[in-house]
Amino acid sequence: MKNIVKPENGYYLESDKHLIIKAYLSSNRTKQSIWEEYTGHAEEHGKILKWMRELGYEAPGKIRKLIHQRSSLMVKEPTQSLNNDFEKKQLEKRIAELEKQLKEAEMKAIAFSTMVDIAEKEFKIPIRKKYNTKP
Repeated sequence: MKNIVKPENGYYLESDKHLIIKAYLSSNRTKQSIWEEYTGHAEEHGKILKWMRELGYEAPGKIRKLIHQRSSLMVKEPTQSLNNDFEKKQLEKRIAELEKQLKEAEMKAIAFSTMVDIAEKEFKIPIRKKYNTKP
């Protein structure tokens, strides 16, 4: 048993808090079993999660998953890199297509506006809706 003595003022030292949190994150054990091993008390009452929030640790599930999958993540990196390159090229292609469509739409808007201007002058009639008019 790795017993950490609770100080007289009732507060654990920050170094002890880190020690308990790291023990919890690096194992597949429950908070309760870690708490009991390090403090000798049966009830944990959510202290480990509270300390994790206070000390800036990420969500426990995410950290534990990352720690236990560290070796598999290293193996997947080259494949992931290839996927990222492919995705990047696909996104660049999509951006180029969208930019082309945007230019065409802008040219159509300019052409339409010019046609309306010419029609208004030629036929001497208002085609565009006047704002602030009652229906």
